[in-house]
Amino acid sequence: MKKVTLLLAALAFSATAFAQTTPTTEVKVRDNGTTKVVTKTGKTNTGQAIENTKDAAGNVARKTGSAMKRGTKKAVRATKRGTQKVGRKVANGTEKMEAKTE
Repeated sequence: MKKVTLLLAALAFSATAFAQTTPTTEVKVRDNGTTKVVTKTGKTNTGQAIENTKDAAGNVARKTGSAMKRGTKKAVRATKRGTQKVGRKVANGTEKMEAKTE
């Protein structure tokens, strides 16, 4: 029973591998006379699904990285503004105290 299962699995794997390695090229002529070359890679549904999942994961990672970068920039700007406000208040407070003591 194991030999039959292994044989079927090997046959299925070789069939999908063969289906993925036979690209075909088609040339389509549009109404305006231009041509379009279309290359079909012959991927199976499973192979295409795996590629789509990989692309989607890459997109999510890229978007997450961009969001983190924007958040960091916002935090830095807010911290800088807060520090400047505190510095101005301290400077104004010391000026007022010096004016009172004179």
